[in-house]
Amino acid sequence: MMDLNKFEYLVREAQDTMYRTSMSMLKNEHDACDCVQNAVLKAYENLHKLKNEEYFKTWLIRILINECKRTLKNKSRAELLSDTTLTEISSRDNPYLNVEVAQALDSLPQKIRLVVIMFYVEDYSIKEIKRVLGIPEGTVKSRLNKGRTLLKEMLI
Repeated sequence: MMDLNKFEYLVREAQDTMYRTSMSMLKNEHDACDCVQNAVLKAYENLHKLKNEEYFKTWLIRILINECKRTLKNKSRAELLSDTTLTEISSRDNPYLNVEVAQALDSLPQKIRLVVIMFYVEDYSIKEIKRVLGIPEGTVKSRLNKGRTLLKEMLI
């Protein structure tokens, strides 16, 4: 079983990815930080359920996504639309994304936006995205394709 020092180290390594992932889903810094904290706590409490330490980050991000989904269920759509946008977080944390691209990303449907960000911003492979989101590889590929098509239409 993983010791506390290793757990802390791996959580710190995943911290930025967790924050950007939760912000891309929730668009609210307060909710995003709460979800990150809840996910870390749940991961620690359920560490004994992790079968292979190699997949710690994937497992942790999956817990985070479930936390974010729970939060989304409890929030109204109107509240989400008025909160911090992906544009603000993207331009602050990733200088390679310009405002126009960040706004285009923000306008994508959530399921497509999450896959696009995981692939292009967070450098996850298709297989890793499949594992984290618990969806078939073909679905990941089709969402990436749809995202590219929509972004191309918006940016050209």
